[in-house]
Amino acid sequence: MRFSEMPYKRVTYEEIEAKAKELLDKMENAEDVSQALDVFYEYNRFSDKINTAVSLSYIKFTLNTEDGFFVAEKEYYDEVMPKIQDVDLRFRLALYNSKFKEQLKIELGELLFLNIEINMKAFNPKIIPHMQEENRLVNEYDKLLASAQIEFDNRTVNLSQLGKYKQNMDRAVRKAAYEAEAGFYLKNSDKLDSLYDELVKIRTKMARELGYENFVELGYYRMMRNSYTKQDVQKFREYVKKYIVPIASDLKNEQKSRINVDKFMLYDDPLEFMSGNAVPKGDPEHIFAQGKKMYAELSPQTEEFMNFMLNNELFDVISRKGKVVGGYSTSLPEFKAPFVFANFNGTSGDIDVLTHEAGHAFASYLAKDFKIGDYRSPTLESCEIHSMSMEFFTWPWMQLFFEEQSDKYKYAHLSGALTFIPYGTIVDYFQHIIYEKPDLTPDERKGVWKKLQAEYMPYLNTEGMPFFEDGRYWQRQHHIYSSPFYYIDYCLAQTVALEYWAESQQDYKKAWNKYISMTSRGGKDTFKGLVSSAGLESPFEEGALKKVAMTAREWLK
Repeated sequence: MRFSEMPYKRVTYEEIEAKAKELLDKMENAEDVSQALDVFYEYNRFSDKINTAVSLSYIKFTLNTEDGFFVAEKEYYDEVMPKIQDVDLRFRLALYNSKFKEQLKIELGELLFLNIEINMKAFNPKIIPHMQEENRLVNEYDKLLASAQIEFDNRTVNLSQLGKYKQNMDRAVRKAAYEAEAGFYLKNSDKLDSLYDELVKIRTKMARELGYENFVELGYYRMMRNSYTKQDVQKFREYVKKYIVPIASDLKNEQKSRINVDKFMLYDDPLEFMSGNAVPKGDPEHIFAQGKKMYAELSPQTEEFMNFMLNNELFDVISRKGKVVGGYSTSLPEFKAPFVFANFNGTSGDIDVLTHEAGHAFASYLAKDFKIGDYRSPTLESCEIHSMSMEFFTWPWMQLFFEEQSDKYKYAHLSGALTFIPYGTIVDYFQHIIYEKPDLTPDERKGVWKKLQAEYMPYLNTEGMPFFEDGRYWQRQHHIYSSPFYYIDYCLAQTVALEYWAESQQDYKKAWNKYISMTSRGGKDTFKGLVSSAGLESPFEEGALKKVAMTAREWLK
């Protein structure tokens, strides 16, 4: 079904509660394992109906935050979602406590039950009012960013549309673009501070009411960290500092020479070459035609996937007034369809939509027929392997988009993969510190960011740039407000994606088959289990980062 034809109807909390209660009673009174399984699969189908309605309303809201109907629908689900979570957990507890549990594990898998245990640690009905308030605050942040209307280059642009100016070959234009962006954030600085302050307080309150010292432990449970701990993440941070920060500093020093600047400023960071960065040729229609050709040649699975996406209007990529900034991929389970949202801005980032976001959507497409909804998607760091690895597996087709600039693109892409990891590590480390010390003032939080930035990104100079120099850079990072602790996921996944890249340089077909094998498993294993099943090294082992850093550095030389 085409996206424009997909019917939307609100699934009310009352409807959800009544149906869940009916199925809960059936689960508790099941006479044998067969009956219990029938009830589970009926609940699974009902969950698909709920998730489709929620996803559809969210997509419509992000496409146009000025559409009053879908603003109201988004606010409705923000309000009732914590209560839906309570209903969902009650059913899962009945499954978990079933007298047929051991037989159910054989059919449904151990992982489903492990994840229920984590759900139990992450939720209690008493924190529902706090979760509702958290949703309201995040929604406010979304709307604030979507409201940006910035006068630049004799036109009105949003935050996404400023992106291409930041890569301009004229240094004065780059600087002006950063200053224009900073102007919007500075104008709203008090609001940004107060929103985050309220979010930290409400999340800390939730954690303490559930018996945790601070939000860090609760945050890990909410992210369904089912195979690693904060101590593992701490080890990873140490490897980043040891192996990646020195290389990133070298690469930025080389970039400084390449673009011929005396002092490497923040606004120089996006420009890779004096002759300009690689930019895609043609309009969006041309780009998608080339994307269709690329996926047709890559594999039968990707060809089928891309045809499905294009035939059913499952991309929305044109930036416009009222549209939320950024990009994402989500799924509509009742229609067995992924959906990709983005904002084209004339940079190489537009091609990332056809690689990164399409990588997510491809994984979703491969798992669309899984009978157990919980296994259609793994935890988020594994999802990011799907997308970040696809970026590298599509390298052989980059000339379709960049023509004579394809080598430029590959160089910038690979060096950017390395230099991203320290930044992503800061985003995660910052949140650990903030939630461990929730009483820090806004100014003290900015001090934390400045210290981490100096430690992990010593090459980045923000001198004379209010907002950035003040340690507010993190306020641009949506995840810090909306999805706490969802960022180290990108760093872990980038490490695994670089492992795939390194192997593809030696034996492309073998590496691709490993990727397909892992991606086809959906969420049937943990992050560590999926990585191991592909014959790759865990990012928590020192050898993984060390090896990919050295291999990538040699290629770049």
